[in-house]
Amino acid sequence: MSSLSLILKPLSIPTFISDNPNIKTFIFQRNIPPPCKSHCHTERGHQFDVGDTFFRSESATARDLGVLSAALYRNTTGSLRVLDAMCGCGIRSLRYLAEAEADFVVANDANENTRDIILGNLSRVASGSEEGKRWEVNHLPATRLLAECYLRKDYFDLIDVDSFGSGSSYLRVALDAVKLGGLLYITSTDGLSSGGHRPQQSLAAYGAYVRPLPYSNEIGLRMLIGGAVREASVLGYHVVPLFSYYSYHGPVFRVLLQVKRGKSLSSRYYGFISYCNRCGNTRAFSWNELGEISCPCSTNVKRSIVVSGPLWTGPLHSAPHLTEMMSLADQWGWFGDEEGKNLEKLLKQMIDESDPKLPVGYLNADEIASRAKLNLPPLSVIMNSLHEGGYAVSRSHIAPNAIKTDCPMVVCVKIVKHLQQAAEMSSCH
Repeated sequence: MSSLSLILKPLSIPTFISDNPNIKTFIFQRNIPPPCKSHCHTERGHQFDVGDTFFRSESATARDLGVLSAALYRNTTGSLRVLDAMCGCGIRSLRYLAEAEADFVVANDANENTRDIILGNLSRVASGSEEGKRWEVNHLPATRLLAECYLRKDYFDLIDVDSFGSGSSYLRVALDAVKLGGLLYITSTDGLSSGGHRPQQSLAAYGAYVRPLPYSNEIGLRMLIGGAVREASVLGYHVVPLFSYYSYHGPVFRVLLQVKRGKSLSSRYYGFISYCNRCGNTRAFSWNELGEISCPCSTNVKRSIVVSGPLWTGPLHSAPHLTEMMSLADQWGWFGDEEGKNLEKLLKQMIDESDPKLPVGYLNADEIASRAKLNLPPLSVIMNSLHEGGYAVSRSHIAPNAIKTDCPMVVCVKIVKHLQQAAEMSSCH
């Protein structure tokens, strides 16, 4: 052979067809579909194509929660108009139409290349459904679309903004375009800011200076709600969290808010959160208490106390709303499979987290073990002891190895040590 080696590369199917027109004719005459980037999925019984759009199957739970809330809203008000500001392949819009029985949905994605995928998916909702009757597809930047809806006085019952990054730039225009009494489903994927690694960024985006705290993922939800509280107050509204959901993939922080007219009766829930590195104690402070931030365990506040805020310091969920969601999911038969069991578990945990006695933050098992200097018994055993001691306690849906309780860290450590001593004495006998 010559010293020149011949490198053969396999042709892709589209390239092979374009270079061989006879093959193209053969395919067309026999009704063989040409190759395309089609990626079919199924979610809650709905088949859809994601094409080249960004899609996460892990976000199905967030879509479940949105659809359940939308259906409850429609059952209560008798109508439901939805604006899906960043619809991707259109699966959320499809489910709002098919499951929540939305009267009308605007499916918007700034990328015009997604149009055929979205149209194809929405056409599956019902035979004979056509664009312009129950849904329409747009390709505008979300801020422009929301602003135009506001200028036309075209308000929506539910606005879903599933954005990347902080998502704070969409809050004001989304609040402008949602009906009073309507729902705003907002998103953040800015885990670095919620972790306190970009305090200047969180200050610019949400008006909150966030420092590293051991329950940073809960802070991400509170930061997002706090930003909405601030923007709503400028417009003379207030917002009520119906549920707050954290998912590890991303990470993703999603919050469903109900928008209401007038100033909030619970403005005390927009304040500051302190954490004591020395004893592990967490407290919420109002604006009037800013000069009084301290911890009983130490007089050296500068070295022991970390403060973040202003943030939402109130309840993350509405127990009545979650209870209705759970009842509807059960009615729809959603709890039958493994996926459904996970949803049922999540809703139960959220309901438990809604206990008004539970404060900001959670106690991480690793931190408790480190402070107690011993291996922990099962969290269920610790929770039973806290209940017996008169404390409120629940698991956290945000962190599987953590508990929410009004028991101070110092007392929790003492309880854990007592449990260990009791176990050792029992083993001796």
